[in-house]
Amino acid sequence: MDSRKIVLLVGALFVAGITAFFARTLIAGSAAPEAAAMGQPAPVQVTGPEVLVATRALPVGTILDATALKFQPWPKELVDGAYYLKAGTDLSKLQGTVVRNAITAGQPVTKGALVSPGDRGFLAAALGPGMRAVTVSVSSQAAVAGFVFPGDRIDLVLTQTVTGGGDGQPLKVSETIMRNVRVLATDQRTDNTVGEDGKTRVSTYSTVTIEATPKMAEQVAVARTLGELSLSLRALADNSSELEEAIASGAVTVPNGDPKAEKAMMIRVASQPQSGSSSFATGADVSRFQRSTVPAKGAMATMPGVPATTTPGGSTPGVIVGPIVRVARGNSVTVVPVGGKN
Repeated sequence: MDSRKIVLLVGALFVAGITAFFARTLIAGSAAPEAAAMGQPAPVQVTGPEVLVATRALPVGTILDATALKFQPWPKELVDGAYYLKAGTDLSKLQGTVVRNAITAGQPVTKGALVSPGDRGFLAAALGPGMRAVTVSVSSQAAVAGFVFPGDRIDLVLTQTVTGGGDGQPLKVSETIMRNVRVLATDQRTDNTVGEDGKTRVSTYSTVTIEATPKMAEQVAVARTLGELSLSLRALADNSSELEEAIASGAVTVPNGDPKAEKAMMIRVASQPQSGSSSFATGADVSRFQRSTVPAKGAMATMPGVPATTTPGGSTPGVIVGPIVRVARGNSVTVVPVGGKN
């Protein structure tokens, strides 16, 4: 190959390299602004008045607190007369109101969607579907010294004395009969008292109104006649731990592949009161000088069909019928009926 062809080939390669470089530069320069425009859209400026909107989804019966609402600019042409405008709304007065109609997150709150304390139907609006309102009497000590407020969730504890026979010493027992119960009101207040410093004011009360199922309402009515009821305030993290236990036991089925259905399931389980799986503690769990079981009956006899006891006058108060157990204490033998009738 002669020198002339070599020079032409090198020149052609040089021109091709320069052309490719400039073409790449032009393509990259034109694509960069478009990518930047697509990645960072210009924010839409809303110049309308500020209206009250929900910061999260508010189901029917939700008791509002300071974190549930906020003011947000809204297009002027879309502002309705039923909206709460910032110019004439005191946000603190809306705390403690109840949601009558469900409100989605970011949706403006209308005046007809809220029911204020003292309004007709307020307590009925605060109840969930199929639930009942039940009032129990409590002392300041049994009500966590007034630190239970409307909207909190509690456990209901029953303390009672179970009498029997034997030596006459009764069984003292305390058991948690209901869990995750929502407090609707304390005395006749359904909202929290706020002081001049903006902090919630703690006050004592003598009655607490709770939300319960119809069956639980019957159980509460019976529990009031058995002994003393106390409130046990629940931590917010307790609901998540109990949800995990319910999923592990198979009591709750988690929807697969549907985030909305899974979130709705978690909200439903977290707001559902529970009864039946009660735990208890007896006097023996606290003191070694207390009982752990119900005392045995004091009926005595030697054999079935034989007088149970004989008084000094020779009378026979009763006769044991049915199976018995002989208990020997030294030279003394006591016959105790097991499931028999006196």
